Amino acid sequence: MPSVLPLGDPAPADGLLPPQVQSGVEHRRFGLYVHIPFCAVRCGYCDFNTYTATELGGGASQDAYAGTAVAEVAFAASALDASGVPRRPLSTVFFGGGTPTLLPAGDLAQILRAAVAEWGLAPGAEVTTEANPDSVTPESLQVLADAGFTRVSFGMQSAVPHVLKVLDRTHTPSKVPQVVQWAREAGLAVSLDLIYGTPGESMEDWQTSLETALSYEPDHISAYALIVEDGTKLAAQIRRGEVPGIDDDDHAAKYELADALISQAGLEWYEVSNWARTPDQACRHNLAYWRGDDWWGIGPGAHSHVGGVRWWNVKHPVAYASRLAAGSSPAAGRETLDAGTREVERIMLEARLASGLLVDALGGSGRHAMAGLIADGLVDPAAAFRGSLQLTLKGRLLADAVVRRILPE
Repeated sequence: MPSVLPLGDPAPADGLLPPQVQSGVEHRRFGLYVHIPFCAVRCGYCDFNTYTATELGGGASQDAYAGTAVAEVAFAASALDASGVPRRPLSTVFFGGGTPTLLPAGDLAQILRAAVAEWGLAPGAEVTTEANPDSVTPESLQVLADAGFTRVSFGMQSAVPHVLKVLDRTHTPSKVPQVVQWAREAGLAVSLDLIYGTPGESMEDWQTSLETALSYEPDHISAYALIVEDGTKLAAQIRRGEVPGIDDDDHAAKYELADALISQAGLEWYEVSNWARTPDQACRHNLAYWRGDDWWGIGPGAHSHVGGVRWWNVKHPVAYASRLAAGSSPAAGRETLDAGTREVERIMLEARLASGLLVDALGGSGRHAMAGLIADGLVDPAAAFRGSLQLTLKGRLLADAVVRRILPE
């Protein structure tokens, strides 16, 4: 089942935020995340807050979900107004899951229309949906494009059937080029998500997946190392010895291969696990997370952040719908980040970006660590001379270790 929610303070039923969120709001972009918590099959590696039909239980309905999400959109607009946060047009909207495209395209369009009616869209706004390759049609993608979606992120994961089988993915590799073509015909930008390090995946398998994905000429690629989460089917299989465990050296070698092949194909890394064909095709919604902008998360288990206040919704769709039907906030808890915590998080996230961190913005211990990081080949020396901490390829492989060395003591 999905992982547990974090601990935090009680969240007020009216959704009101403290006055501090108004400070500097004019300098922060505003985005919307919409969580669609439904999947046809639970993948063995997944611990996201998602539900199959058998897990959903009574009292929750996919058919009614769009109306419930629209109710939270209205609640969010009202709560922000009452908290003194001026309305800002949406810079980004991201539908994630789960599998958003399990819902009819018209339902996703309905939620987007409600959000646009409340806040509007900034010029050139990015509107993305995730999708499984077997959950779209030419018609559904056209409905999304006509509704204002600009981008689709397909969960390709692998081009090798036995790897997809271990991951419990339901699509066949031959489906991917077809859906990429449909998306392009609808006028949508295309991102492909890949996973490396699946038990039983050889280096040749991974190279096949990379070369196959690149042959479709996507605008964006994400490549993530498989993480085995406690409580998942895959974790149990590894524990029982049914499949091999995860090898950090294998992960590192596969990342190096990914960076080499993706870069040769003309895409540049802008975050440790993400590459884009042009800077404009980087995922601006994720960049908003990494840069500490504001966003409201719609849906069960969704997380939000506005001006240093972070909160998260109740997990189950039944509890989520019940709270909104009663006119109450669906938030299960929240936390107010102090200046020190926000600084640590800023360093942790911005260090992963190709744009890097300003050295002068680091504390004394972080600045003193720079010489050692350069000597160890983790930080680009020319960028450091210009006053920026930018990771080398080796630094990307050891990004967490770099962050530990530059955090305030």
